[in-house]
Amino acid sequence: MKNKTNSKRLATFFITVIVLAALVLSTYKNIANNLSLGLDLQGGFEILYEVEPLNENDQLDMSAVSQSVSKRVDVLGVSEPQIIIEGDNRIRVQLAGVTNPEDARKMISTTANLTFRDINDNLLADASIIEEGKASLAYENGQPVVSLKIKDATAFGDITEKVANMGTGNNIMVIWLDYEEGDSYLAELAKVQQGQEAKYISAASVNERISGDCVIKGSFTDEEARTLANLINSGSLPVKMTEISSNVVSAEFGIDAFNKTVVAGAVGIALVILFMLLMYRLPGLVASIMLVVYIWVIFGIYNLIGAVFTLPGIAALVLGVGMTVDANIITFERIKDELYQGRSIQKACEEGMKTSFITIFDAQFTTLLAGLIMYVLGNGTVKGFATMLIITVVATLLLNVALSHFLLKQLVYSGICDGKYSWFNVNKKNVPDISKKQEQFYFGPIKKNDYVKQSSKFNFVSLAIIVVAIVMMVFNGVNGNGPVNLGIDFSSGTKITVTSNEPITIAEVQEEFEKLGYTSGMNYQASGDNNVYVTTTKSIDTESLSLIKDVFNEKYGIEPNDNIVTPTVGKELVKNAITLSIIAWLAMLLYITIRFKWDYALGCIVALLHDVLIVVSFFAIFRFEFNTELISVILAIIGYSINNSIVVFDRVRSNVSEYDGKFNANSYKVIVNDALDNTIIRSIFSSITTIMPMVALLILGSHSIFTFTCAMIVGLLAGTYSSIYLAPYVWYLLRCNVKPKAKKPGKKYKEDVDEYTIKGINA
Repeated sequence: MKNKTNSKRLATFFITVIVLAALVLSTYKNIANNLSLGLDLQGGFEILYEVEPLNENDQLDMSAVSQSVSKRVDVLGVSEPQIIIEGDNRIRVQLAGVTNPEDARKMISTTANLTFRDINDNLLADASIIEEGKASLAYENGQPVVSLKIKDATAFGDITEKVANMGTGNNIMVIWLDYEEGDSYLAELAKVQQGQEAKYISAASVNERISGDCVIKGSFTDEEARTLANLINSGSLPVKMTEISSNVVSAEFGIDAFNKTVVAGAVGIALVILFMLLMYRLPGLVASIMLVVYIWVIFGIYNLIGAVFTLPGIAALVLGVGMTVDANIITFERIKDELYQGRSIQKACEEGMKTSFITIFDAQFTTLLAGLIMYVLGNGTVKGFATMLIITVVATLLLNVALSHFLLKQLVYSGICDGKYSWFNVNKKNVPDISKKQEQFYFGPIKKNDYVKQSSKFNFVSLAIIVVAIVMMVFNGVNGNGPVNLGIDFSSGTKITVTSNEPITIAEVQEEFEKLGYTSGMNYQASGDNNVYVTTTKSIDTESLSLIKDVFNEKYGIEPNDNIVTPTVGKELVKNAITLSIIAWLAMLLYITIRFKWDYALGCIVALLHDVLIVVSFFAIFRFEFNTELISVILAIIGYSINNSIVVFDRVRSNVSEYDGKFNANSYKVIVNDALDNTIIRSIFSSITTIMPMVALLILGSHSIFTFTCAMIVGLLAGTYSSIYLAPYVWYLLRCNVKPKAKKPGKKYKEDVDEYTIKGINA
């Protein structure tokens, strides 16, 4: 009967794995082909507009504006455009894959209010006189013109007759696009006579009544005439749209970034799988299966919800790989702890899974809080990062509980693992024989260590780093460089990324800019051998920007990327960054206080503050650019650091509840040191599995996320360190100065009979 049960369990395991493998292999190509890639991975552009009504007394209907913009985007033929309403008067347009950003920009933001006027600028008719959607490119005497279908022939005949009767020299009908109060045909005509471009689009003499269709003539190219026809067909926008931020990424730059990041991510994931197999053997195999399914699920969910992959999003995915494996590490370490107490493999797995779940839930839920706050209050890059983080946490909880535990149970309860401690990377010599009343004598590879005593020394190093950063900030401020290197996201201005297939230097890029007249106020920074970032606090106008891009495109064969941010947006980003961090801290403080106690929560918050200060200090010391990606890093580190601290505090809380002696400074010290002895391996392994993919991204990934990846690695190291030497130390200091409440004596733990390992029966 036992063998039959074994066969069923094993069959269930292998059938499950085969079904999962079949699902992954049969769908991954379809998922890969349908991925929506962001601007930074395939090129394109993003513009943030501030929307105002044409008339002051009019109410804004952002839904109508979104529909109007969508109609215009459809004309461009862009697949899967992103049109996002932000707040009461802003709209963000993201068009991946666009090859001509300037034409797209003109198409989207031009109001396209078509009017017919006389020489004195008196209104004769508006666009209602023509048939909607019937403007088209045509040719007259071989020249491109725009043909208009007249809807009301009688009304059109009346206005043309009126113009014809105005007399020679005055019988001119002027067609305007976006006429504004104060515009003048005569003033614009004077510009034309001086060789400048007029604001009106056509001016034609009318000698007689015209009751048929009409054409718009001008010095059009085919493309200009087609664009004008498309604008007229899309209808006039009911609002004025002012560009306050833009980001243009060349296709070559995006594809290169995507390829490098995918390779780096694959290498990082492979390293994690190898590590888990070496450290945990059979459970490591289960974790590897879970990891493959996890990645498949993440990509599948992104496809289903139509989310867009960005570089920070992929970095969040790679970070998520480490964090979801961390959930397995917590379980596997708990199982090993149970084995070292002399439990059977089946009982050890059962207890390990049960006791680890609440720790995993608390740790992941706090990360979820950070992700939700980022998603609700963030925008752009931050929102994309948050989306991936939220999906990661949900998938981790579901797959760890539903899949990892299920697969491991099938193997363990089949009986094939009985007595095979080496399959769990446990030496049988370290397992006590409780049938002989042996007690636990092995507590892991880490020897007893006084972490509390060491904490003050380690924390001094952190303080020294922060002091050095402050000194550097003061020094740079005095020298006029600014305390920190604020990116245009926060300071406003223009950032141009010059890229070449061959190595380029700052000197040659600077020389080209100086030739164009940009001799001051420009900051140059190299990123690798093939990229130079050029930033200025001024917002370079579209025409000048187009000239710059043409020059470097001709010189290096790759069109530069550009990013423009106005002062309004810069100030708001700074405000939002501070708000995001404070709200995330308060939410976590509240949750940990509810789940644990206030002193645990305070220890976590101090550790979080430390981690943020270390990351900011790193940016300040090395003069890395402060931008929106830094906010993503800080919020991700908040989630990760909390994750680590909660695992430690879960053991601390357990030790406190089981302690029967009198509480004093020494007993609290023993409690903290014992908790850290039991969790130190998990902390180290968790850091390794999380940092390995980030190191792969740093070495092999795109230069676009080099700063982001560096900051993540620094933050991860700081988070690991603070969860060991800072958060528990703060708790220890608080407990030493708080009088504990009297505790009722707890029941002693009694071993169940089925936990005994009896040679020849269950061993």
